[in-house]
Amino acid sequence: MTVTGEQARALRLRRHHLDRPLPSGALVEAAAGCGVQNSPPGAWETALWNRVEDVTLPQLEQALYGEKTLLQAWSIRGVPLVFPTKDAGVFLAPLCARPGEEPWIYTRGITGALEALGLGFDDLLPLVESACACLDKETVQSKEALDRRLAGVIEPMLPPEVRPAWNAPSMYGQPDRQTVGGAAVSFLLRPCSFRGKVVFGAREGIYPTFTSPARWLGRPLPDDPDGARELVRRFLRCYGPAQVSDFQSWLGCAPKQAKRLWGGIAEELAPVELDGKRRWVLAEDLDLLSQGEEGERLLLLGPHDPYLDLRDRDLILPDKARQRQVWKTVGNPGAVLLGGRVIGFWTVRTKGEKLDVSATLFEPLSPAQRARLEELAQGYASFRGSALRTYTVS
Repeated sequence: MTVTGEQARALRLRRHHLDRPLPSGALVEAAAGCGVQNSPPGAWETALWNRVEDVTLPQLEQALYGEKTLLQAWSIRGVPLVFPTKDAGVFLAPLCARPGEEPWIYTRGITGALEALGLGFDDLLPLVESACACLDKETVQSKEALDRRLAGVIEPMLPPEVRPAWNAPSMYGQPDRQTVGGAAVSFLLRPCSFRGKVVFGAREGIYPTFTSPARWLGRPLPDDPDGARELVRRFLRCYGPAQVSDFQSWLGCAPKQAKRLWGGIAEELAPVELDGKRRWVLAEDLDLLSQGEEGERLLLLGPHDPYLDLRDRDLILPDKARQRQVWKTVGNPGAVLLGGRVIGFWTVRTKGEKLDVSATLFEPLSPAQRARLEELAQGYASFRGSALRTYTVS
């Protein structure tokens, strides 16, 4: 079966709940597809604003911090991810690598610390996991404080000859605020998260907090025997047609781990051709894929929206130079979406209690579409509890 770019975009829009908004209150469904990245802080809120009718910030905070139907933890690629609490067995445990499946993208940098300490990765990870037990009785404010707290718990477990290096200034850029031990802990918190040792608690001002799942939820994390297979299904529903290398990039894992997980649902896959390449979709999605039309819905996607979290960027924005304007090394803007295509980018600045929104378009819009874009900017300001001070388009 040969698939067009429009058909692929239409399937992804539907699976990301961007073809039409979900009904008010459907927060769990909106976050269930592939999770919602919360980096930079607040990114998950903007993503659900685009997916759920009439959603408000208090509703989001209640779901995450009050009812706790949503949970935040380090997950795919080591990023802070918000996902349904009931799906912890999909977005955490399957990410644990088996022997020989390292390195992960989020722990590669630990080599310098391990060499300074004279310890191996497999020597140190169990110590960090053990230290996380202190979180059953306490909540720690800020990531920096968490690194220090766990490093302090681990120090007495180390051989005496290792402790001076453990307490030495970090080689990672903040030697006045971080030790080598604190840096090593920082890298290993991601795999500890996958093992259910640490989750995010309620935000306190500008700082995140951290504690154990049992302390936060009042119960252990739910398990899912089919979680590894379901993780691949979630990926393919949201990003198919795709290849195993796309899945590896999305997870941030080693090729061996990606191939193992992918192979777990081999009997559920169907091959298709897109842009002259063989790719894969869930067989159950073939009918939906063949009939898809992306439409012309306008959206203001925030930075790191899940829809933008794809490897085949040419599918939604062919121009390489313009890709570099939307996907930056740091400081991504938001993306202006028309149907499933990126047609520009937008930025927002806070001025007191008001917002300045600026959009740069790659192609012209009709007067009605430009008016709709301004309505979206007004709606975003209102969602953030602000007024729109200025709105400019170039």
